[in-house]
Amino acid sequence: MTTPPVLRGARAAATFLTRVPVGGFPYAEADWRWASAWFPFVGAALGAVQAAVWLLVDRSGALVAASVTVALGLLLTGAFHEDGLADTADALGGALDRARIFEILKDSRIGAFGAAALVVVLVLRVALLARLDAAAPVALVLTQCLSRTPPIWLMVALPYVTQSGSRSRPVAQAALPQALLGSLWPALALAAAHAAGALTAAEAAGMLVAAAAAAAICGFRFHARAGGLTGDFLGAAQQIAECAALLALALVRGG
Repeated sequence: MTTPPVLRGARAAATFLTRVPVGGFPYAEADWRWASAWFPFVGAALGAVQAAVWLLVDRSGALVAASVTVALGLLLTGAFHEDGLADTADALGGALDRARIFEILKDSRIGAFGAAALVVVLVLRVALLARLDAAAPVALVLTQCLSRTPPIWLMVALPYVTQSGSRSRPVAQAALPQALLGSLWPALALAAAHAAGALTAAEAAGMLVAAAAAAAICGFRFHARAGGLTGDFLGAAQQIAECAALLALALVRGG
């Protein structure tokens, strides 16, 4: 019996987003098209692994645990999203016209804007996780899941403008069905955390609003500067949404 593309997409998503060897090749175009619907699910799995490691090293202190789990995330994903963030920051920060944006995106070197963006995002994630301390394991699962939802909606809302040959092009064909299924995973994760008493309604709402605002701002800038999306832009959107959700949780949780 042949597995339908909507289910094959889960394995394709893990292959696309992580360095974990899940096999499954070759993938059909329909499998890649459904991969985006499973991005948040894969994110939740990554967050669960990071949360488990946090609990193992927690006795060393919140700052150490935060640093170790963020480093683990980089290892599991091959710094996939961070690479997109750096390229996006260089392109949007260093280009004055649309043509130059795409030239910089193709350059494998990291410039000043990209390096600064990486430092800010990594420091912010470590600092916020350390600030959340006992709530960090739950925050890791929720933010890793939630932050991978905005890119799906951006795929639905904006055209993909990278030239042929892009690794992300087959995946970036997401439509409303993929976005709806993709949105189911963070909804279930937030609801489960709330039901377990690990998250208040205000905290959940704050995280959702922050992620949505990050998506809207990114989408506006990407459309205004480049006319649409690239794979690097999607990675940048995930990083910004993750930081926004962590910041919102830390602000609402307070003391």
